[in-house]
Amino acid sequence: MKKITIKNTDLELSPMGMGCVNAGIKWDGEDAFRIFDAFLDMGGTVYDTARVYADWIPPEIGRSERVLGQWLHKSGKRHDIILVSKGGHPDMTPAVPDMHASRISAENMRHDLELSLRTLGTDYIDIYFYHRDNETIPAGELIEIMEEFRKEGKIRYYACSNWSTARMREADAYAASKGYRGFVANEALFNIASASMKPLNDDTLKIMDSEMQQYHIENPQNLAMPYMSVASGFFHKLYAGGADAVRNSEYYTPENLKIAEGLHGLMEEYQISLTQAVLGYLTCRDFTCLPLYGPRNIEDLKDAMGTFSIPFLKEYYPEG
Repeated sequence: MKKITIKNTDLELSPMGMGCVNAGIKWDGEDAFRIFDAFLDMGGTVYDTARVYADWIPPEIGRSERVLGQWLHKSGKRHDIILVSKGGHPDMTPAVPDMHASRISAENMRHDLELSLRTLGTDYIDIYFYHRDNETIPAGELIEIMEEFRKEGKIRYYACSNWSTARMREADAYAASKGYRGFVANEALFNIASASMKPLNDDTLKIMDSEMQQYHIENPQNLAMPYMSVASGFFHKLYAGGADAVRNSEYYTPENLKIAEGLHGLMEEYQISLTQAVLGYLTCRDFTCLPLYGPRNIEDLKDAMGTFSIPFLKEYYPEG
């Protein structure tokens, strides 16, 4: 399986990252350990978690990091993986979280990072992300916070999630002026259906629009890491239950229903699964993508990882 390297780093990454938001929810204990082991055995190295996963389910906080940390302790495989975590997300413990109550600050980021390190049972995180942005703070100040963590040896590299293209450019310019490496990756919402979806309820999530895609073409040193890479299961639910099963989805648009028809033809012609057809879109963009995928079980994981041995062509898919 071909690995992904990021310019001016020593990072060598699997072509797909395992999204760990379900750790502690859909799988825990030995079930989780088997899934983590299976991903590594399949050639996966990127394990993507966050301090906030899944604080919206009381009473535990840091659930995903707790499960992943338990596996790392038991397996002794910390140095076999690329560990990704994120901090600074709005508080998700209230009954109605306020996504605009920013927690992006030096104090909150340090609080989250220290908790993450303790819960994960490690001295360092390979790639540490701002989980959101706070545009009232100059990007340079936020870069300096991450640089301090890096100099302390608590993180190796840093990155951003849900930042605008303009803010990434601002951060890049500041890092260059100081001789810093700067952001190594950007997590944003991107999939075959994201260009045609309805407005999101959470407007703090950033969709990888055409401007951001062009940014990644021009700036390969910042790796695109799409989340919601299979459109939150929209096409799977549509095929299984028909239009009624997805009518309330933000992906339910005429454009995406047309895409669904094309995916069905692609599956039949090339004898591939729906997951592979959807993920295949991300393997043939004009810039490198490392999609994040959260499996329900090992069979899901095996199916998704099979995507990266299929020679997809851009011509198979719509633009967007």
